[in-house]
Amino acid sequence: MSETATIPPGDETGPERLRAAVARPQRRDTRLDNYVNRYAARTHGMTASAIRALFSVANRPEVVSLAGGMPNIADLPLDVVGSTLGQLVVDDGRRAMQYGSGQGEPAIREAICEVMKLEGITAHPDDVTVTVGSQQALDLVTRIFCDPGDVVLCEAPSYVGALGVFRAFQCEVAHVAMDEHGLDPTALREAIEALRRAGKRVKFLYTIPNFHNPAGVTQTLERRREILQIAEEADLLVVEDNPYGLLGFDADPLPAMRSMDADRVVYLGSFSKTFAPGFRIGWVLAPHAVREKLVLAQESATLCPPVFSQFAIAAYLANHDWRGQIKIFREMYRERRDAMLTGLADHMPAGTTWTVPGGGFFVWVTLPPGLDSHAMLPRAVTARVAYVPGTAFFSDGFGSRHMRLSYCFPTPERIIEGTRRLGEVLEYEAGVNATFGTVAADEGTAQLGRAYDAPGANQT
Repeated sequence: MSETATIPPGDETGPERLRAAVARPQRRDTRLDNYVNRYAARTHGMTASAIRALFSVANRPEVVSLAGGMPNIADLPLDVVGSTLGQLVVDDGRRAMQYGSGQGEPAIREAICEVMKLEGITAHPDDVTVTVGSQQALDLVTRIFCDPGDVVLCEAPSYVGALGVFRAFQCEVAHVAMDEHGLDPTALREAIEALRRAGKRVKFLYTIPNFHNPAGVTQTLERRREILQIAEEADLLVVEDNPYGLLGFDADPLPAMRSMDADRVVYLGSFSKTFAPGFRIGWVLAPHAVREKLVLAQESATLCPPVFSQFAIAAYLANHDWRGQIKIFREMYRERRDAMLTGLADHMPAGTTWTVPGGGFFVWVTLPPGLDSHAMLPRAVTARVAYVPGTAFFSDGFGSRHMRLSYCFPTPERIIEGTRRLGEVLEYEAGVNATFGTVAADEGTAQLGRAYDAPGANQT
């Protein structure tokens, strides 16, 4: 920053001191961004996610990436998709490639209601707003509900993309503890009471109940009912983010929280995991009054969500066995999950624990005491394996004893090799720590680690 000379009030020598200051060499402004003083205050909360920062390295072919949650669409019937798109252009191209409704096209909203029935949700297409992926859905919900300084309750850990949205809108994030059954209702109640005693305004609870990103755990049905009861008592809105709910490996989907309380739960969904992410189609199911605000926010942001993508997915759902395709995806991801669990059991050093997901894309690993996943990442990349450090999933800097591993994209053979490389890195770091005692345990996540050592977690 450039220095500014000032004259103290009542200082008789002020003019002389000013002339001397001007004569001295001034420190030059070395900022590369000449617009930094022009940005809105909310931009200070905008930072690159740890996952995006890894992409340039993790996508190199010699690196086994256990980092990003990129869906594997190798089993998608591209011939069917291709013929569907071709027929769409021939039959209805003029409409499919035109501007559309800010709320989304009726055909896709009707199809979305059919998809949500698999989780017990009964909804009307008029209450669905189509978005550019569920990420934009979360952005719009936060935009219409949150002012700077408002508090959003999130699980500890929580989805890194959600934390980025909340920071961008200058929200305060309050993390709530979770265990192998999902969000802890007692901790939720205590957090709400403590924040309100402190005069904070809590706007909503953001939760991922199914196959949590990054923790991999699932809220039990009993927990869902208890959390909704607490929300009712506290008059608290619940934002249910559910991109993985149909990707369970061993059982039918649990009823969505939205199916239990239509007035208090705003539901976010996406086709990125059950069809293909490149179409960028998600949605919000919200009470009618909230829907009106969402459509206005959508129109101001994008005018309308991508119309061709909406027509394409609606045509695919109408003309293909999409339920059977989801079953194919479930089997494929289960095989990769099993490879990840086998690799962890075979290669992780003593004291390492991890969750055992029943679906979705992710395993949450707790490291032996003294290891720091963020500090260790450069060594792992040098060993040609990538992961996401646990600190990315906390707003308060905690999480250094954790890492998120993704099994959705690599082949089972690559997953096994990736865990072998990672195990060697952990063994080395554990040896250094045992010799020198270089890093203290992350006290902020010790409780979380203990929770995952309970039945339902695995360890070696």
